[in-house]
Amino acid sequence: MGTIVISGTVVLVILGFGNHSWWLAAVALLFLYVRYGRGSSSASSSGGPSGGGGGTADDYKTYRDRRDQQAKWERRYRRERPLESRRQQSEKGR
Repeated sequence: MGTIVISGTVVLVILGFGNHSWWLAAVALLFLYVRYGRGSSSASSSGGPSGGGGGTADDYKTYRDRRDQQAKWERRYRRERPLESRRQQSEKGR
């Protein structure tokens, strides 16, 4: 993924010598890659058989943090809205 983004950025920079708006497109491409692309590509590549297992602890910590936050929100919801919470539990049991 990174190679495609780098080569695309180089092409956009070269095109930018004729029209400067291509440079803006190159910057936008790099921004989107840094913002959204690196995290998803490294998470998917660490799960492979040749992945050294370095990202596994971080992935699990992130998962645990999300799970704990969700449980905290659910406990708060049940505490603040007991009737609604009971109704949802009874509907879930059907």
